Amino acid sequence: MGDLIWIILAVILLLIGAIGTIAPVLPGLPLCWGSLLALKFIPSTQDEISWATIVILGVVTIVITILDNVLPIWGTKKRGGNKKVVWGATIGLLFGFFIGPWGIIFGPFVGALIGSLISGNKLKPATQQASGAFAGYLAGLLLKLVTVGFIIFFFVRALI
Repeated sequence: MGDLIWIILAVILLLIGAIGTIAPVLPGLPLCWGSLLALKFIPSTQDEISWATIVILGVVTIVITILDNVLPIWGTKKRGGNKKVVWGATIGLLFGFFIGPWGIIFGPFVGALIGSLISGNKLKPATQQASGAFAGYLAGLLLKLVTVGFIIFFFVRALI
């Protein structure tokens, strides 16, 4: 009975983490990894996950989490953007989250575009800067989704 409660909590942590992978207000990837770590300490599942898997996915989680924050900035700067463009992309992502999936996908681009236009850029350079922020955001999202996929694989494998 005690294991079941811990497994349910681990599943809830995994689900919240999976949502947080897309939602910018939650640390999705670390929460997903934490759910896998929680399974390691449950007596009925602890032998199903190796410490090597936990450590490797932990290191990958740290690296991807850092990259997820750096890639949009790098993409923006690579295209000539400044801090206002980066902030615009971030704010656009936050607003986009409340609009739904399309808002999450295109919010960073629109926000970066507005940030660039506020900075005094004309439409063409603003669009280029916004596309850099958007590409960086998509690259980070793809890396997170792939990593969460691996975590979910090991999580389900440990429970079956």
